[in-house]
Amino acid sequence: MTAVELRLLGGFGLEVDGRRIEMTPAAQRLLAFVALTPRGAERSYTAFQLWPEQSEERAKANLRSTLWRLSKAPADLIVATKTHLRLCPWVWLDVRHGLAELAAAGSEAIVAAALPFQALDSDLLPDWYDDWLTIERERLRQLRLGSLEEAARSATAAGQFGQAVQLALATVSIDPLRESGHRLAIEAHLANGNRFDARRQYDTYARLLRTLAAATPSRQLTRLVEPFAEPATLVSVAPHAVVEPAAA
Repeated sequence: MTAVELRLLGGFGLEVDGRRIEMTPAAQRLLAFVALTPRGAERSYTAFQLWPEQSEERAKANLRSTLWRLSKAPADLIVATKTHLRLCPWVWLDVRHGLAELAAAGSEAIVAAALPFQALDSDLLPDWYDDWLTIERERLRQLRLGSLEEAARSATAAGQFGQAVQLALATVSIDPLRESGHRLAIEAHLANGNRFDARRQYDTYARLLRTLAAATPSRQLTRLVEPFAEPATLVSVAPHAVVEPAAA
């Protein structure tokens, strides 16, 4: 069977039997829109989303024309009925199948496999600015963060501290102000006996919060480094604060 791979993380890419397939921007957007609608996309709604500035008839005509161009690809990509469009079931999709495979593989495989790890560390179609991508982009961002954080926890529990730090720092690169990623890195450093690396990670996060959000780390995070940090380096927070504005 023909191998078809569609990648949307980090940018659009379509390969058929290992050969990259070039497409017009309209065809790329139609394929991506349908791929991100696993239960199927209604045709009229698809036309409206992809050509919002066109009249209804013009948008539908654009959809028919783009579907015809897609039908000339070296493999079938979309199942089209009179009312709905659906991605062909044999198309491997990174945001669905790829992330599921990585989640099942575990932390060691995530770190060892450079391309899948890069996919986890990449945004959904980052160079596209279509409104219909907003919700899906955030959903996948949270999914990627959750997968990386869970893998980091598993790596720490298994004594794979270097991998745990890499995974935790990958979440930090996606969302620098997310405390859970910094916490996982600190916990992995402490579990490996690297107190000063843990303190450095805490200080980095504290500076980021102070600079970008005028806030401080939670008391729970501060307690992790209190036993070995110099008092002057710790951020003073209220006992039950999670993130508070810094003092003026």
